[in-house]
Amino acid sequence: MSRSVYITSTEGETGKSTIALGLLDLLSREAGRIGVFRAVTGSDHRPDPVVELLRSHAGIDQSYDESIGVTYDRLHTDEAGALGDIVDRFHRLAATRDVVIVLGSDFTDVSSGGEAAMNARIAANLGSPVVLVVQGKERDADAVAVAAELACEQLREEHALPVALIANRVSTDVLADVRERLGDLPAAGGAPLLGVLPEVPLLVAPTVRSLLAACDGELLRGNDAWLDREARGFVIAAMSMPNVLTRLVEDVTVIAPGDRYDVLPGLVFAHQSGTFPALSAIVLTGGYRPPDTILQLIDGSPSDLPIIVTDLGTFDTTTRLAGTKGALSSGSLVKRQTALRTFADAVDGDALLAAIDVADATAVTPLMFTHRLLARARSDRRRIVLPEGDDPRILRAADSLLRQGVADLVLLGDETALRAQASSAGLDISGATVLSPTDEEHVERYAKVYAELRAHKGMTVEKAREVVTDVSYFGTLMVHLGEADGMVSGAAHTTAHTIRPSFEIIRTVPGTSVVSSVFLMCLADRVLVYGDCAVNPDPTATELADIAISSAATAEQFGIDPRVAMLSYSTGTSGAGADVDKVRDATALVRERRPDLLVEGPIQYDAAVDADVARTKMPDSPVAGQATVLIFPDLNTGNNTYKAVQRSAGAVAVGPVLQGLNRPVNDLSRGALVDDIISTVAITAIQAQSTSTSHAADKARR
Repeated sequence: MSRSVYITSTEGETGKSTIALGLLDLLSREAGRIGVFRAVTGSDHRPDPVVELLRSHAGIDQSYDESIGVTYDRLHTDEAGALGDIVDRFHRLAATRDVVIVLGSDFTDVSSGGEAAMNARIAANLGSPVVLVVQGKERDADAVAVAAELACEQLREEHALPVALIANRVSTDVLADVRERLGDLPAAGGAPLLGVLPEVPLLVAPTVRSLLAACDGELLRGNDAWLDREARGFVIAAMSMPNVLTRLVEDVTVIAPGDRYDVLPGLVFAHQSGTFPALSAIVLTGGYRPPDTILQLIDGSPSDLPIIVTDLGTFDTTTRLAGTKGALSSGSLVKRQTALRTFADAVDGDALLAAIDVADATAVTPLMFTHRLLARARSDRRRIVLPEGDDPRILRAADSLLRQGVADLVLLGDETALRAQASSAGLDISGATVLSPTDEEHVERYAKVYAELRAHKGMTVEKAREVVTDVSYFGTLMVHLGEADGMVSGAAHTTAHTIRPSFEIIRTVPGTSVVSSVFLMCLADRVLVYGDCAVNPDPTATELADIAISSAATAEQFGIDPRVAMLSYSTGTSGAGADVDKVRDATALVRERRPDLLVEGPIQYDAAVDADVARTKMPDSPVAGQATVLIFPDLNTGNNTYKAVQRSAGAVAVGPVLQGLNRPVNDLSRGALVDDIISTVAITAIQAQSTSTSHAADKARR
């Protein structure tokens, strides 16, 4: 998985672009393929200047479109959808890079009051460690420390991980104080301080080109290339020429009334003299153009110095130019070099590289988990059959799955009708195979197989011909015969109708007495496995042990380290009764059959998931307080608990995921959304990957 780092702040004008450029230069010495990504940008119509700055670096080779997440407008229209777009676009870039630098938004969106929290949520969903940049401009050490503390707290509240703190734009007279004060933050839960950068006026100076635009000016004389030079200040030439000359400093822009014709030649000559500081530009106000004789005079000594004429008055011109903000840009070599030097002098590069080298995020958000499912499925594509091909939700999901390359699909139904239905809805299912469950060739072949499997129940080929035209039986037989790797159904059928054929045809894994289910419960910062919440009403102790072992295996399939809690209304030896004894016996069976598993029971839910409660009730347990697989004693408890957590805690419940079958078959809710179908197909494909591996291992052993 590509490493990434998210650079953000909690306010505007912190100079994040300086930090991003410096980190990019630092990483270019360590990593081969580096990507840059802007999560939220201002406009679809104008290129983002920071993106263009980073793309101009020699170590970057990617298009502008690859570098952008969403705009503020998209974020306002649909925040949840925008977040999904950001994650998807980020991972498309990250798939081809060793490391990606992600830059947070610029706090230029006055309509959004929660921009800092939004950046934290994006970082959490990307699984990116955060480099936090705090501003020191016009602040003392205590004020900078308070800003840093609050920012770290907000990041952690949104499950983002701050790994480094950098203070930027700090006044030179408080640099040492800020460094000392922020150095104490890690002890208080803050991120470690890795750099304090001084305020460098050049880095925030506007270019002459931006001044030209700000005053709606016209370039009267001068070299266009000079428009990318920085203007480091302003002088208003309202006094006599000798007094103007005493106020000139390097790279200053002089604003002069356009009818002060005597000032213009003197300023041009001062600029060329070598005895006065060089100017960045001259702006003539009031719409007055110099007379031809004055232009003839200054043209006698050609100069690159831009001379700009604006129709605005002196006051309005000064106001506009003074309000023009400067930023690092790809066209400013001086600024880039200054930024890189400032960063290198002030930041501990080795410590920063070590801080961002976080292999896995500590928090797993629902969006992150879903993306990982799709990526896992895509990495080793499997063939999944969808029996309910004429359901509009199935068709929409198929369109998305095929476009994303998550799985190869087989849809059951009349091919002409299905493709026409998809086409009329603007969906592309051309990549799917469509099979009719009444096709004579398939029906005859499947009928013989089913009759043989159910011969002990009196099944004949004649009866089987009718049975196998049912889409659930047809799809299950495809899986049984290896013509599909898994099946997903239930959008239009009951759970019993979907999974009954599996019991008859695919059957259970050897050594497993029961087919069961789990829900993958995606909480704000982690994923838990709940079982059984959909299939077995009142499992015995033996069946409960099977469910626990199967659930632990399912957890491992999806990258969850299994720590199994056998739930009851009692913890440890504190309770008695038939229900507690069942859980206690089941726990003993799990330990006997799988001594390698971490399992605890009986245990109450709060002791299983809450570290503080666990320290009181089971202080020495390796499971209590950190359980990831929670096994409920019966269906009534499990089903109600998962729904309560889903609705009350805002968890995303993925499932039910069936387990214990020889090959993967999964059931959808009849109220399933398109996203639910996509996730379930991905889950089934991942189960099929594991199943094929285990079948190959079994074959090798035989």
